[in-house]
Amino acid sequence: MHASHMEDEMSLNYSATVRSASKSADPATVFVVDADPSAREAFESLFRSAGLQVSTACSAEEFLARPRTMSPGCLIANVNLPGLSGLELQRRVAARSELPLIFVSDRIDIRATVEVMKGGAFEFLTKPFARDLLLKAIEEAIEHSRAALHYLVRARALQERYESLSRREREVMSLVVAGRLNKQVGGELGISEITVKAHRGKLMRKMQADSFAELVNMAASLRHDPLAQSPWFDVPPELAHATNRLRHALAATRLMGR
Repeated sequence: MHASHMEDEMSLNYSATVRSASKSADPATVFVVDADPSAREAFESLFRSAGLQVSTACSAEEFLARPRTMSPGCLIANVNLPGLSGLELQRRVAARSELPLIFVSDRIDIRATVEVMKGGAFEFLTKPFARDLLLKAIEEAIEHSRAALHYLVRARALQERYESLSRREREVMSLVVAGRLNKQVGGELGISEITVKAHRGKLMRKMQADSFAELVNMAASLRHDPLAQSPWFDVPPELAHATNRLRHALAATRLMGR
């Protein structure tokens, strides 16, 4: 599709909502992956006029060769790409929750649409684009990206607190969040109850937990955080059984109270 024709279809009268989405401490970037040079040019012109940064690539391989950037944005990719397909690109970036993926296609393809949406695509658009639909999708994708990044920052902070614990403090934490009493923890670890209380006080301060309930929630987040596949987020496996046992115990308590 010729660039000028594509621009006419999408129009350069952008909504204020898209402009506002790009106004923050970290400017948003739209990554475009399309084998058609005229399509890449049209997208770049469109998004730059909307106040967004743009980075284009002609293939999935070219995009994936670039370093991952932890900044707000979204990825727009043609579902029909040379070399690695759009579906393979989707699988390669599946762990990047901060980078919503919007697929575009030159033709209506029900099978492809169903497959990519099942794979977690943020949106699937068919050319020619409806201007408002495209801009709305970009706005929502960027907001999703900002929220995911904010969540990742919090998750990394929690992980750093956990890593500051000593080996013994981690052992105490795994047992107390599983519902063990201080005396039981001491028995399992071969230390006195007073020592358990001391470790428990230190780990509460290091984790910045104001209550036992908050500590339990932190342990559950460390074990089951949806961003756990991120290379920056290392899930502590020793909390797995502890949090699972606690959930089962709480569930049993609720059943007994009925």
